[in-house]
Amino acid sequence: MIGRRGFLKLFGSSIAGLTMLGGYAFGYEPVVRLNIARYQLAPPGWTPGLKLRIVALADFHACRPWMTADRIASICTRANDLGGDIIVLLGDYTSGTDFVTGRVDHRVWAAELAALKAPLGVHAIIGNHDWWHDAAAQKSGRGPTFSHKALADVGIPVYSNRSARLEKDGHGFWLAGVEDQLALRRSIRWKRQFAKGLDDLEGTLAQVNDKAPVILLAHEPDIFPTVPSRVSLTLSGHTHGGQIRILGWSPYLPSRYGDRYVYGHIVEEDRHIIVSGGLGCSVAPVRVGVPPEIVVIDLG
Repeated sequence: MIGRRGFLKLFGSSIAGLTMLGGYAFGYEPVVRLNIARYQLAPPGWTPGLKLRIVALADFHACRPWMTADRIASICTRANDLGGDIIVLLGDYTSGTDFVTGRVDHRVWAAELAALKAPLGVHAIIGNHDWWHDAAAQKSGRGPTFSHKALADVGIPVYSNRSARLEKDGHGFWLAGVEDQLALRRSIRWKRQFAKGLDDLEGTLAQVNDKAPVILLAHEPDIFPTVPSRVSLTLSGHTHGGQIRILGWSPYLPSRYGDRYVYGHIVEEDRHIIVSGGLGCSVAPVRVGVPPEIVVIDLG
């Protein structure tokens, strides 16, 4: 049987351990660490000879003290150094938690993102929090949100159910982006009985008018079961990789599919999706086992 002195020693050690874990989860992993997640693949339908490096950034959730303007600037500098042919932004630029000392104004975070540079440009989609925190958009049931406007004002095109044909080294490919699948919240105030997405996958892909490969940007990975094999690669964020991931377990996953699309490179029926672990935090300003990351994908 453990004695009083032994119990106090064990108790003290436990408290110290929990304090250290809390300090890491709140003060180090989410605000200091930055990993580079790398993938290399030649998905079905990809053009032989087309080498393309994509740098993907997801889920900034700009706020103080967790994702400040300075932190965003340092992430953008690191992203620029990765040699991407194209940079894609996968949504959720606004804060996703109320545990903040202040929110970073959309004009401020957009000005930092304007520093991103790539030969084929910087291209963006919008996430659910960008919609949810815009009362005017929630009331009207339509955009543009302040995130749409902020990105457009700094010259970053936003793909709202739109496809565009790009070219590298004489080879064409399509970049397609759908509007958010959770854009409009259920609201008694706005007389909206059910949540509503504004995504139009079919209409977006209908704009593709040749056989060049397609890269699809979709904030939530839950769209993936409906993505046709015509799409070579889908890129998503939203899940934060679980944000807290301990031995393959997370206390909360924002997906109706649970773990199925929580993180990484997933292949189903010869269709490919890469889900980023993201950069910021939502609900609670904590990360354990899923450090903030920039994703680099080498295709071809």
